[in-house]
Parts: sequence; C-alpha cells; structure tokens
Amino acid sequence: MPPAAISGECELKVKVNFSIDYKMQRKGLKDILLLGDPRLYENCEPVLESELELVPLWVADLAQAMQEIREQYQFGRGIAAPQLGIMKRLIYIDLGQPRIILNPEMYDLSPEMFEIWDDCMSFPNLLVRVERHQSLTLKYRDENWHRQEWKAEGAESELIQHEVDHLNGVLCTMRALDDKSFRWVGR
Repeated sequence: MPPAAISGECELKVKVNFSIDYKMQRKGLKDILLLGDPRLYENCEPVLESELELVPLWVADLAQAMQEIREQYQFGRGIAAPQLGIMKRLIYIDLGQPRIILNPEMYDLSPEMFEIWDDCMSFPNLLVRVERHQSLTLKYRDENWHRQEWKAEGAESELIQHEVDHLNGVLCTMRALDDKSFRWVGR
C-alpha cells in the first residue's frame, strides 16, 4: 500500500477515536473549574458552524454538571462552557426550558442598574455582591445555527451578564462592589 493511503487511514482513526474517547469521558460536577484556575480568566473562542456536531456533547456535559450542582448546592440556572474547561463561547441555561446559546453578544444594556448577591458554580459557597444592568438584548445562534434574540430583564438579565462574563474571562469576584462584598454560605 502506498504511504499516502496509510496516512489517510491513520488520520481517520484518530478522528473516530477522539469522538469515542470524548463520549466515554462525560463531565460533571467533579470537573467544574474552581476559583483560581487560570482557564477561568481566558477569553473563549467562538463556536464554529463546523463544530455543531460537538455542541450536543458539550451541552450534555453542561446539563449534567448543572443538575449535579442543583442536587448538591440547591442552585444553578446557567453554566458557561469554560467552567468545564470547554473554551468555547457556549452557554447552557435552564429556567424550566433548556436554552443553548452560541456566540452571544449583548446589546442595549440599560443604564438602570441593580445590586444582587451573585453565586457561581466555580465557587459554590461564596456569594459576591455585584451590580448588573436591569435589562439587555442578547443576540446569539442556537444549536441549529439559527439567529436568535432574547430581551431579558431582572434576574434573566443578571444571569446572562454573569454567563457572558465567563466567556470573557471575567468572574463576579472581579465585579465585587467593594472589599466587603463577599459572603460565605454553608450549603
């Protein structure tokens, strides 16, 4: 067999094995990156249309991690991909109905702000007092690569800002109102 044919055959096996290995190594609560992990401070890369076949795998991991957080700590409405070390602009939100958000961009952030004690899966026993925009418009692509728009207010607006911050390497600890804006909670 000519060397070129052998090379092509090997490349195909590597791709197949990667997919199988990824499916076998499901992620969950144990894999959530914790405060101080340098990956939490990195900017994420956009999800490419050519990566859509990986989105269901990533979303399954995000949903599993969020379910485990809910069971153990009794909170969790959304999770950003980098919290599981998936350095892509992907957010999974479940407010009664799952929503998959790819490559989000925030617009029309209101000048009206509100304060909230923010929680985070990357430090589940710490609350941080932050200020967030009362409303915003989110433009993004869904899991089918269709353009979507979400006008959010209040708690939804806060959640979106928190998760988009993760995609930009920003944690709510970096948005604390002052040095007394931290509260430890035993959950």
